[in-house]
Amino acid sequence: MSLLTLLPFIVLIGAMFLMTRSAKKKQQQAVEMRNQMQPGSGIRTIGGMYATVKEVNEDTVLVDAGPGVDLLFAKNAIGAVLTDDEYNRIVHGIEHDLKSDSDIVPDDASSLTETDDSAADTPADDKAVDLGKKDAAEEPAGEAAEAKPDAEPKKTDGDSEAK
Repeated sequence: MSLLTLLPFIVLIGAMFLMTRSAKKKQQQAVEMRNQMQPGSGIRTIGGMYATVKEVNEDTVLVDAGPGVDLLFAKNAIGAVLTDDEYNRIVHGIEHDLKSDSDIVPDDASSLTETDDSAADTPADDKAVDLGKKDAAEEPAGEAAEAKPDAEPKKTDGDSEAK
């Protein structure tokens, strides 16, 4: 066999090695994250439930899901250990904002509009923009009369002769 025949097989084996290596690395990170859990930590289970850790054992975790609700989970069922800020933001709706109070957006648009009296005193440049269209009312009466001298006036009482 030649080297060119073996090249696709070598590339395939190398790709499989890299994929399994990255999967093992992710598993190792998940195990480290679960081992770092401490009582009082906020967690999210793989089912999407948020709770607070009460007790950590070798293979199980006792969590407090609410007032008087204690649940026992396998460590493998813990999807993520959350930071305190992230847990409070998701569960309690508490935003811990590090920005100053001056960056707060107002609830209404009144502060976004111009309230200075100087803006009202200045004359506005409200010129009509010619878009190339002419309404029937803008045409001089003489031109309309010259264009259709024998046209009959239209009926306005709603009667129509076409049936």
